[in-house]
Amino acid sequence: VMAALLWVVWRYLGGVGWPRRTADVRRRYRRATLVPRRQFAWAVAAGLLAIVALAGLWSVLFGLAHLPARALPDYSKYPLLTVALALVMASLVNGVVEEAAFRGYLQGVLEGSVGGVAAILITTLVMAPEHALTQGFVWPTLIFYAAVDVMLGAAAYLTQSIWPGIVTHSFGLFVFFTLVWPGDVIRQIVGVGDGNVWLWIHSAQTLVFAALAILAFIQLARSRSQLGDTSAPVGASVAPAS
Repeated sequence: VMAALLWVVWRYLGGVGWPRRTADVRRRYRRATLVPRRQFAWAVAAGLLAIVALAGLWSVLFGLAHLPARALPDYSKYPLLTVALALVMASLVNGVVEEAAFRGYLQGVLEGSVGGVAAILITTLVMAPEHALTQGFVWPTLIFYAAVDVMLGAAAYLTQSIWPGIVTHSFGLFVFFTLVWPGDVIRQIVGVGDGNVWLWIHSAQTLVFAALAILAFIQLARSRSQLGDTSAPVGASVAPAS
């Protein structure tokens, strides 16, 4: 049922349905344009490297700030298939809807008026209260999600498409749902037992993979230049095909 609802929302944001007079605008604002294979590969590679860095960053911030563990459901009470479907669907819903709404509609429009860098920063600030409502209004959460939103915003800007972001966003959520956040319950805090050792390990993980992600984004930007920047921001006069 949720997959069907998500498909309806996706189609509507892409220009299907009433009112027909807004169809072209909705299709353009969704920004679900096809990306050349080379650019797509570099964008997804950069995103995956960033996910590893962000997993380390979350562990570091969790240890330094002594944040309370997330209250996750007790999956042992449910069949494995039910849990798998729920986690996959949750990852897809968040990935698809947030990328279309924020990196498509909002950031895409802003790029046409204030430029790419400012559009990414404004979109990140607009999303901060949304993250705070569900994750807590504390500095580690704000730092973490700001890094996430800047990464996804950069991918959307450099490719002029939300497709790489949907892949990265959905996969990243699934990784955090299954591997990162469940570990908060047993993760050592700094100064207790092996907490200091793991702090250094996760710090190194964050720095190394963040550097690799940045290099991949640089290569993505170069690839875009080599192929010719034929894309246009959503607010420009040229409307990309869906």
